[in-house]
Amino acid sequence: MLDYIWLVPALPLFGAALLLSFGKRIGEPIAGWIATALMFGSFVVSVFMFAALRGLPSGEHAHTVKLFDWFASGGFKVSMGFLADPLSVTWILFVTGIATLIHLYSIGYMHGDARFSRFFAYLNLFVASMLILVLGSNFLVTFLGWEGVGLCSYLLIS
Repeated sequence: MLDYIWLVPALPLFGAALLLSFGKRIGEPIAGWIATALMFGSFVVSVFMFAALRGLPSGEHAHTVKLFDWFASGGFKVSMGFLADPLSVTWILFVTGIATLIHLYSIGYMHGDARFSRFFAYLNLFVASMLILVLGSNFLVTFLGWEGVGLCSYLLIS
């Protein structure tokens, strides 16, 4: 089950791509509900990750999921992957749970705003970046998440 940890950031990332592409056509309330549903889906996957991690034997509470190699040179290899350990899984539970509640609140708060769907796209992208930051299996992946959080903070504020 821990091999599916990539779904946790992938669901809000998919929501961001969907809303950036079709947000205007989808319309105001539906765009918010789509973003919230995908965020809730990410929370549900996080709950399953927590249960799967707790079911492991006592010495095996760290699981790395390698998605692909970014580049390799000689014996040096940099991989894109996620680390599921007790700390990261606790944080993804926290991030996805709070983000789902923020999404729910924002549907009413942003009602009538001209950039409603764009806001939810950026919010989903922000959460996906935060999850990449938390789950990164190496410093490069963590840095990618960090930069994504910074970019999305700017986009949400402007």
